[in-house]
Amino acid sequence: MAAVWMGRPRGAAGFLKVPLIVLVLIFACEACNNVTFYVPTKLEANQIVGRVNLEECLKSANLIYSSDPDFGILKDGSIYPTNKMLLSPEKRSFIISLVNTQEQKQKDINVIIKHQKKKHYKRGLQETILKRTKRRWAPIPCSMLENSLGPFPLFLQQIQSDSAQKYTVYYSISGPGVDQNPLNLFYIEKDTGNLFCTGPVDRETYEAFELVAYATTPDGYSSDVPLPLTIKVEDENDNYPIFTESVYNFEVLEGSRIGTTVGQVSATDRDEPDTMHTRLKYSIMDQQPPSPKLFSVNPVSGVITTISHQMDREVVDKYKLTMKVQDMDGQFFGLMNTSTCIISVKDANDHVPTFTKSSYEVSIEENTIKKDVLRIAVEDKDLPNTPNWRANYTISKGNGNKNFQIVTDPKTNEGVLSIIKPLNFEENHKVMLEITAANEAPFSRDIRSMNTATVTVNVINQDEGPDCNPAAQNVRIKENVDVGTRANGYKAHDTETRSSSDIRYKKLNDPKGWVTIDETSGSIITSRKLDREAEVVKNGVYSITVLAIDKDGKTCTGTLGIILEDVNDNAPIIHQDRIILCKPKMEYTTIVAVDPDEPTNGPPFVFRLGPSSDIQKMWTVTKFNDTAAHLSYKNNAPYGIYTIPVTVSDSHGQMSTKKLNVNLCNCDHPDHCASAKSAYPDTRLGPWAILAILLGIALLFCVLFTLVCGIWSPSKAKKPFPDDMAQQNLIISNTEAPGDDRVCSTNGFTTQMLNGNGQGFCGTLGSGIKNGGQECFEMMKGGHQTLESCRGGGHHTLESFRGGHHTLDSGRAGGQVEVDACRYTYSEWHNFTQPRLGEESIRGHTLVKN
Repeated sequence: MAAVWMGRPRGAAGFLKVPLIVLVLIFACEACNNVTFYVPTKLEANQIVGRVNLEECLKSANLIYSSDPDFGILKDGSIYPTNKMLLSPEKRSFIISLVNTQEQKQKDINVIIKHQKKKHYKRGLQETILKRTKRRWAPIPCSMLENSLGPFPLFLQQIQSDSAQKYTVYYSISGPGVDQNPLNLFYIEKDTGNLFCTGPVDRETYEAFELVAYATTPDGYSSDVPLPLTIKVEDENDNYPIFTESVYNFEVLEGSRIGTTVGQVSATDRDEPDTMHTRLKYSIMDQQPPSPKLFSVNPVSGVITTISHQMDREVVDKYKLTMKVQDMDGQFFGLMNTSTCIISVKDANDHVPTFTKSSYEVSIEENTIKKDVLRIAVEDKDLPNTPNWRANYTISKGNGNKNFQIVTDPKTNEGVLSIIKPLNFEENHKVMLEITAANEAPFSRDIRSMNTATVTVNVINQDEGPDCNPAAQNVRIKENVDVGTRANGYKAHDTETRSSSDIRYKKLNDPKGWVTIDETSGSIITSRKLDREAEVVKNGVYSITVLAIDKDGKTCTGTLGIILEDVNDNAPIIHQDRIILCKPKMEYTTIVAVDPDEPTNGPPFVFRLGPSSDIQKMWTVTKFNDTAAHLSYKNNAPYGIYTIPVTVSDSHGQMSTKKLNVNLCNCDHPDHCASAKSAYPDTRLGPWAILAILLGIALLFCVLFTLVCGIWSPSKAKKPFPDDMAQQNLIISNTEAPGDDRVCSTNGFTTQMLNGNGQGFCGTLGSGIKNGGQECFEMMKGGHQTLESCRGGGHHTLESFRGGHHTLDSGRAGGQVEVDACRYTYSEWHNFTQPRLGEESIRGHTLVKN
């Protein structure tokens, strides 16, 4: 089998050039000896010039390198120039070194490059010079069957170079299946070029093998460019199609239309694509339950669709399909596989709720509110506890007054009927209700009629007492009517007879006590003047609460609103008191009046100045609107504070006068008026002023307490003044020499006990009375003593706390002491009070016996 060699050197990137014609003379030599290559003078880069046998020299070498950087070597022993070069006439030699770094072995091959033509060694008996011509070789397409049964080794094809016709050529191969995984799957006979396979191949693991074939002379020279060789593994239908899932789960709504997509199944096949081995067909092998047939599958796409609308979840809620997939386009000899498909039928609201009973009857007392009066049940074939099953109940008829309410019990799905507004027997003895039920979810098909139930409610009569209806009633009365005026009152009725004859009335609440109620008729009688402008009157209505009582003692309450019709009993009022008017910055100030009466008795108001001619000369008042006027000054008005009377009257002549305190000030703004600050000082008290007031009050109480303690004697019975007391004198040592001191009786003003007899000296009534620089007290015996001041030059009197002039008068009866008021100095009063405020007794005095 001949072939034409073509290609490029193996293992060197960029080796694209076809080698030039090279005359090579190789001397017979052994491995690792000198090798001579005859080449042209000009060499192209990456052009193979020859090949050395590396395996026979040192097969275990893991490091190969050239001693000449201008020449490189490939793994297969091919030698090439690294750059474009021009050889010199002389030979060029370099060494190719093979090293085993693990075993530390090294072999060298001496390579000689010559450009002279030499004769080739003889092949047979002829001696000729071999002249290489440009030629090509190409592989014949080669393939092998997957999972071949042999016999092995299995001949594949023969590779042959036309160089073998002229000289000896050895063939070799490399690549996957040879020296790469899977190793030793292919080999080639060295001499013949026959290619063999040593075992079966799985196409799903190796679709093809890309080998490279070499043709070399015995001395290692590559006579041809390496030949790419592809061995294609032909597919065998050895793989079953496999579903992507062992169990498929799909859902479809019950009652779906024909052609509704349920789901899609799919399978894969490892065999060669786009062949009959991978052309799959789907089908349904079995359906459970088998009848009726509801589903079909597209044989190519695997899409499952419905073929009937008879799916009813209430009959069958789940279907099981056995799906089949087969290759070879579904032919009987194709490989097949199966899977399971579970189709769940989803519930649709295709069943209406149905009442278990068509009619109900219940009795209820009037005037009662009650929950859970009646429970109404329905049946529904749809899936429980879903919106398709849960019921919503509605009272479609008979509930015009909104007395009833029906709700759904979420646990039992029953309708619970309740009374939310009391029934009235007098209005209706019997109530007929119509109840309808519908699901939360809308129906999946048109419903012609709704299922209904009838509920008859019998109302039981009660004695319910008087009826205060309406709860709020009104009556009109003019304000300020005479006391005793009678008007209509609140009216209640008996619920049974609708009569008011047996109803009695009482007043529960009357904020101002303005009216009384006639117990029999309910009429109101004014007991006081009615004032529409009072605070308790809201929007002109005065409200009282009335209690109605029937003959059985049952009651009801209502509100009577007394609408007070306004009369013009109030004059308009100006609330402003003080006004600051900056001259000349402000030309006028606005004064506003208000009238609590109704607008018909109020504005427009008329403002006028008082009759004072002086005021009218300097001030004017002009109308601004119906309720306000401008008060302005004339140019001749001097600065100062004015009291201006302003009279205002309403539309019916009711008038009032207000004296305005107007400060005409020289300022730019009322807040900057200095005279206003002095005229209207701030009267607020600070914390220190409050503290001083409290201390003064405390001091006053101390003084009063001291006086009371000195006045009242502990002795219950008064004893006569002892005779020997006439010889006792109370001397105040203000002076070095006592003068004509006199002693006075102290029946009523006692400050210290003497020998426990309940009598004391007069030591609490001042600092004495001076006469010629001496203090004197005069004590007189008898039932009536008088403390007198010594008249003459420099006399002083006892002055009280309040006005500076006082007469201390203890009475007119016997045993009383009169103190005539007389002036004194501050030093005298100070000298008298200070030693006595903190003392329990008058220990500072000296008691001297004559």
